[in-house]
Amino acid sequence: MKIIRFELFQVPPRWLFLKIETDTGFIGWGEPVIEGKAATVAAAVTELMENLIGKDPLHIEDHWQVMYRGGFYRGGPILMSAIAGIDQALWDIKGKYHDAPIHQLLGGPVRDKMRVYSWIGGDRPEHVGAAAAEMVAKGFDAIKMNATDEMAYVDSYVKIDAVLARVAAVRAAGGPGLGIGIDFHGRVHKTMAKVLAHELETYRPMFIEEPVLPQNNEALREIARHTSIPIATGERMFSRWDFKQLLIDGYVDIIQPDLSHAGGITECKKIISMAEAFDVAAAPHCPLGPIALAACLQVDATCHNAFIQEQSLGIHYNKENDLLDYLVDKSVFDYEAGHCRIPGGPGLGIEINEEYVRSRAAIGHDWHNPIWRNVDGSVAEW
Repeated sequence: MKIIRFELFQVPPRWLFLKIETDTGFIGWGEPVIEGKAATVAAAVTELMENLIGKDPLHIEDHWQVMYRGGFYRGGPILMSAIAGIDQALWDIKGKYHDAPIHQLLGGPVRDKMRVYSWIGGDRPEHVGAAAAEMVAKGFDAIKMNATDEMAYVDSYVKIDAVLARVAAVRAAGGPGLGIGIDFHGRVHKTMAKVLAHELETYRPMFIEEPVLPQNNEALREIARHTSIPIATGERMFSRWDFKQLLIDGYVDIIQPDLSHAGGITECKKIISMAEAFDVAAAPHCPLGPIALAACLQVDATCHNAFIQEQSLGIHYNKENDLLDYLVDKSVFDYEAGHCRIPGGPGLGIEINEEYVRSRAAIGHDWHNPIWRNVDGSVAEW
């Protein structure tokens, strides 16, 4: 069996899909994308795929090593996202070839279903109490929300109080059993992150996410001294080598590798297994499309320390299209009592509606994250 061709589809709302074809008729789908840099990742995929045409798609580990080590410069969001999508598609082909879901090829499942959470509140969080109540009514027992909008290095306690009011509304609406993930989104600098993490203690969040940017992970030590809330990070870290020092330092409780950013199924399985040896949980990042989510669930099925999965159904980014639109069988992602069953079909366990993908790719997208500014005109973290 040999790889004979590939195609890329830039589809709304902000995704990039990859289709790899073989000479035996097996095809695989992947989702290689950095949100806001889809065209850049597409160029990287095209470069990497030049070396894969004519190769056996089943030799996934070797292909991964060549894509990673074959270039003098390596790592980073663009290259690792390109590798991720290719890797997902190769695993999809391998599963279909063996007529088995990917998780069976990774050693078999440790669970039958995965807890999932839903997003509420948008980029600038508002109306979160009502949104939390709505999600609980739909059966979710965990949500995630942005903590705040722009925040300067040293900012007003009025903004801290506003965050606390929103989280209090969510706790009141969802009750004591609701898991609340609070995403600092790298918007909060160390000085204010310490304050906010301490003040949030009373609401017993499930975790705080990216309390500082990953470039400032050394600050997690000081933040951890101010709170007992579990600290999560990792969506902007792209390989085992990025996670290595984070795990050694010992201040993270939950890692969040993204299977469309951090080298795909091959690499994220290794990253999460590394974390298990440090008694660290995993909650893979996935505000993306159905291929990325299917890849996450296949890995989640095999990782004992994976405890919850992000998913994008109804997320504020999904305006033109949503998670289920590109699937033939939308029931594969039915959520029941806050859980999703692990897809059991061959490969990724989903069937992509290629005709619809092509129709939406003809429209495409040019999504970019907004540029925010502080009140003094300086650029703010989004």
